[in-house]
Amino acid sequence: MSEESELAEFMRMIRNVHQHIAQDRIHGENALRRLLPIALGDTGQSNRVARLLLGCYNGHRFPFDLCNLRSLDYEIMNDCLAVLRMDANALQEVHCYFDKGGKIFETLAKRFECVEEVRK
Repeated sequence: MSEESELAEFMRMIRNVHQHIAQDRIHGENALRRLLPIALGDTGQSNRVARLLLGCYNGHRFPFDLCNLRSLDYEIMNDCLAVLRMDANALQEVHCYFDKGGKIFETLAKRFECVEEVRK
């Protein structure tokens, strides 16, 4: 393979990755907007969704056990995965998608008694 064709292939791969990232951001933001009301709600899944969102908000303070994804309804689990894909290439932090998002997320932490883990 020539240098030119290698470069062309590399550029094609880069464009493809950027397209996926753009799609992940759109799907992730929509999913995030569906998940926050669930986290703020009073269902059996509210705690798990809140903890996932808090993990995205600040993973050092609020670690998330991935096994909790197993007990979510399928559509909610897919929304959680969409948020994780979006957050992997964060345009902004998850709380910044909402007006007064920091306050909302701190309220979630208090509501579900998420204790900050001390890391050594």
